Amino acid sequence: MLKFTPSFSGVKGRALFSLLFIAPLAQSAEKTTTKDGETLTVIATPGARTEATNGYQPLNTSTATLTTMPMLDIPQVVNTVSDEVLEDQHATTLDEALYNVSNVVQTNTLGGTQDAFVRRGFGANRDGSIMTNGLRTVLPRSFNAATERVEVLKGPASTLYGILDPGGLINVVTKRPEKTFGGSVSATSTSFGGGTGQLDVTGPIEGTRLAYRLTGEYQDEDYWRSFGKERSTFIAPSLTWFGDDATVTVLYSHRDYQAPFDRGTIFDLSTKKPVTVDRKTRFDEPFNITDGESDLAQLNAEYRLNSQWTATFDYSFSQDKYTDNQARVMAYDSATGNLTRRVDATQGSTQRMHSTRADLQGNVDIAGFYNEILTGISYENYDLLRTDMIRCKNVKGFNIYNPSYGSLDKCTTVSAADSDQTIQQESYSAYVQDALYLTDKWIAVTGIRYQSYTQYAGKGRPFNVNTDSRDDQWTPKVGLVYKVTPAMSLFANYSQTFMPQSSIASYIGNLPPETSNAYEVGAKFDLFDGVTANIALFDTHKRNVLYTESIGDETYAKTAGRVRSRGVEMDVAGSLTENTNLIASYGYTDAKVEEDPDYAGKPLPNVPRHTGSLFLTYDIQNVYAGNTLTLGGGGHGVSRRSATNGADYYLPGYFVADAFAAYKMKWQYPVTLQVNVKNLFDKTYYTSSIGTNNLGNQIGDPREVQFTVKMDF
Repeated sequence: MLKFTPSFSGVKGRALFSLLFIAPLAQSAEKTTTKDGETLTVIATPGARTEATNGYQPLNTSTATLTTMPMLDIPQVVNTVSDEVLEDQHATTLDEALYNVSNVVQTNTLGGTQDAFVRRGFGANRDGSIMTNGLRTVLPRSFNAATERVEVLKGPASTLYGILDPGGLINVVTKRPEKTFGGSVSATSTSFGGGTGQLDVTGPIEGTRLAYRLTGEYQDEDYWRSFGKERSTFIAPSLTWFGDDATVTVLYSHRDYQAPFDRGTIFDLSTKKPVTVDRKTRFDEPFNITDGESDLAQLNAEYRLNSQWTATFDYSFSQDKYTDNQARVMAYDSATGNLTRRVDATQGSTQRMHSTRADLQGNVDIAGFYNEILTGISYENYDLLRTDMIRCKNVKGFNIYNPSYGSLDKCTTVSAADSDQTIQQESYSAYVQDALYLTDKWIAVTGIRYQSYTQYAGKGRPFNVNTDSRDDQWTPKVGLVYKVTPAMSLFANYSQTFMPQSSIASYIGNLPPETSNAYEVGAKFDLFDGVTANIALFDTHKRNVLYTESIGDETYAKTAGRVRSRGVEMDVAGSLTENTNLIASYGYTDAKVEEDPDYAGKPLPNVPRHTGSLFLTYDIQNVYAGNTLTLGGGGHGVSRRSATNGADYYLPGYFVADAFAAYKMKWQYPVTLQVNVKNLFDKTYYTSSIGTNNLGNQIGDPREVQFTVKMDF
């Protein structure tokens, strides 16, 4: 791999560095500069994109600063799972992609129907932390066939992204249209039964400045537990117009899905262990299904105003509609194994979100210093409505050791008190950020955001308003980078974030938002001419955490809680040699409640102290007729985690091993035969709990063999 490490001094050097590597290239412009009497002319290609990755190695990212900066220049940790990692591991979910990232673990997935992650000790399902192309969405599953890579920005990010928990955000970056024709078609079969087919094709529209991309996927797989199917259809067309000074991309995706609503297994509080039944045994009914559809439409426009300034506009509309049915476990008798169950359902749930951002970025010299300036405004509108909420009576008579299905039917009884669940949130923001190159070695990144928002929530017929508030917040950040060498930098940062209080179920009035302060120091490295690594220490404090207190017969919501999370993490990714790739991580997190009437001193649920992963691949060239055989393997694991707020029991730690082999035949249309074995040693493990009781604990998938045939063209 050819690698160029620039060294610049003085204003002219920084200007040349800006011209060559930092200024956006999404336009056509001829720029001339002079250095030491020599003239250098650079032609920027219209619509050209700086490569974010090279194999397993991340090179740069726009997620942290909304500008394209080299990884070593950013005073914050961003971990990237590249397209090549996703392909080798045959990742099919966001969970599988994020196994590669330190201190990111699964939390309550609402019966396996939602992406849900804890990051550095903080997070929940539907917390707004999972974005697509840097914009917030309501998609229940953000990872799909159109995903190019996944980036994780660690720590508070409210200065640029608004309302967020302090653990960070996950950005799913999608594939874009290319000017060169190409594509692939693939089919995968699974040992669980059934399989998946994918299509991806891109290219120019002859005689125009347009390029297109079409990605599609069809899934029909058996669920590995007692019963159920996972079915989905996904299609994602996109179009890009390449102008002389502008590019405009529009994309759309639609997904129909049907998935089991499975809350997993039960832990016995007397033994603190899972109940002793086959891991395939479900405690619900075959009608436990979520049936829905989701849509995403996005627009990205970039316009080159002149050689220094670029304007961008981004808009996203997302929606998710679903209906579900479930036989829910309400109680467990450890002496007999008998369950009390209740049939619930949600009929007609609709979520919609509009996200808009307009930015102006300038690469300018001010008083002899090079600056990357970003200023922008944003608007978000979120709306949730769940119309008919079905609730039936508790029913006994199901025994976990001798399960008999069919004793419960779907319920049609609408609970007026629980129906018409509503959340509405609207916010307006303005922000400014400056990446100031003080010298050849020192870089300061500062920013501040002003955000005004309103929240409204409640439920019931007649409707009861439980949240009706408005507020505004200032969220600053400051970071500093010291470039020890061109291949090593030290960084430190301080930042704040906030999360407004909201409740559908119980009255909370106009409580102040949760606020967080975070400190971080670390180092980043470019190793072996192809490996990027980071180490970071963090300390985050979250205040105004909501809790409830009973006084007499009344329940009151208050915000006197405080939670703390601190730890260390290391991530490595790249090419050790020409034939060897590596991605690895380790994280340590100590997260606990510091102030709370009931839970002070308790660890946070679903937060392990230790996380770790390792995945290695090796290419064997010219096996036969120029073909390549790639072998790889590794694993991921976590230590034990508290399963409830009160630490009533712990999910045991685990380590799961994976392996794969891919044989790439260099024909006119290259064909790849690939086998992935996930959970190689068939480990039984538990990925998350619902956090409130012992009746819902997700079970990790058993050993699965996936066979894929892929043809590129």
